[in-house]
Amino acid sequence: MTSEISDTEQSSPDRPGAVQRFGEFVAVRLHGHVAELVLDRPKAMNAVSTAMARSITAACEALSADASARTVVLTSTHDRAFCVGADLKERNSLTDAELVRQRPTARAAYTGVLELPMPTIAAVHGFALGGGFELALACDVIVADATAVVGLPEVSVGVIPGGGGTQLLPRRVGAARAAELVFTARRVAATEARELGLVDILAEDARARALELAAAMAANSPVGLRAAKRAMRLGHGLDLRAGLEVEDAAWRSVAFSGDRAEGVAAFNEKRKPEWPGE
Repeated sequence: MTSEISDTEQSSPDRPGAVQRFGEFVAVRLHGHVAELVLDRPKAMNAVSTAMARSITAACEALSADASARTVVLTSTHDRAFCVGADLKERNSLTDAELVRQRPTARAAYTGVLELPMPTIAAVHGFALGGGFELALACDVIVADATAVVGLPEVSVGVIPGGGGTQLLPRRVGAARAAELVFTARRVAATEARELGLVDILAEDARARALELAAAMAANSPVGLRAAKRAMRLGHGLDLRAGLEVEDAAWRSVAFSGDRAEGVAAFNEKRKPEWPGE
């Protein structure tokens, strides 16, 4: 259910199954056109330290520039946690001035996941709390298994969700439901989380189901996938007329692409498309 990284796996980034490290705590494993972004700080239950935040940002920058990556799945190597949020032990050691300087680094990690241009899926196993749940919320789809426990407990330690939670959660479940969850700081187990819309799919094995779903998405046009995501993200919250203009701009960006030509040809020739990705 977790994505343990073997020491014997190859480090070359250009072959299926290969693993590319981004610092000590983050890796990217390739599965064809599916990239698995692995949180790999098991000794701290993937608590996001400054170093780990930098690594998440670097991995997201690399994935954003990788035209062969059509979908991304965010996973964990820990057997009881997806991610427990910010590294509070490190935070406790920072002076006020150091915390101010650290803030852009932490924020960039969450923004990096949120702004990945391709479809993203979080595979939640165990605890996804605070910043950990915010990393999942930054993804387009959240798959969870029966062990999942999610929540934004920041007000219980005197802060607020600062990795996008106050903005992403209301967009997912509505303002009143988000307010109840944030203000109570309560943890929500898998079944209720699915009922409330905090996660989208419950599966026996979250990672396997997320990879399966990502592979199904990756079979489609990479140009189309990115344009569709851009249209949905930019159009969300706009009035209908403005949203349709966003959609039209995205349509124009793909209408004369190589992928569109190949997709139409493959349909007419009754074969699988071979996407040029441009």
